[in-house]
Amino acid sequence: MRDTSEIHSHRILFVAVFVAFLCVLPARAQKRQEPTSPKYDLHTETKIKITVEEVKLPPKGSEKEVVHLLGKNGADSVDVYLCPKSFLDDMGMSFGKGDEIALTGSKVKQGEADLTLAREVVKKEDTFVLRDDKGNPVWTWRR
Repeated sequence: MRDTSEIHSHRILFVAVFVAFLCVLPARAQKRQEPTSPKYDLHTETKIKITVEEVKLPPKGSEKEVVHLLGKNGADSVDVYLCPKSFLDDMGMSFGKGDEIALTGSKVKQGEADLTLAREVVKKEDTFVLRDDKGNPVWTWRR
């Protein structure tokens, strides 16, 4: 027969392990949740022209992450959310500092940031369609 102090220490150990498990479980669940992408809003659709100041590409190995263009529309700074890098490459699109583009997109907020979700981008004679007329991404058709 076990003595009561041994039984008591096993109970304490069991409770400590159980509490630790409960603390780790929510943290693991949060890591698996993907950040939500901003949603296109037809009510905020606008046409603007910008001069590209910076192209923000995702890191190597993250080609499914979105490319952003930072640009100027007059005195206003604009962050344009384009499409995943892999789709940009497949479409043969490239942008660089100084490019003048016209775009149709939806002005949205993501957290504190103001973004323009591009639906259509015109660079010189090339027109790139990134979203359908309802604002749904066309790159999801390729999965």
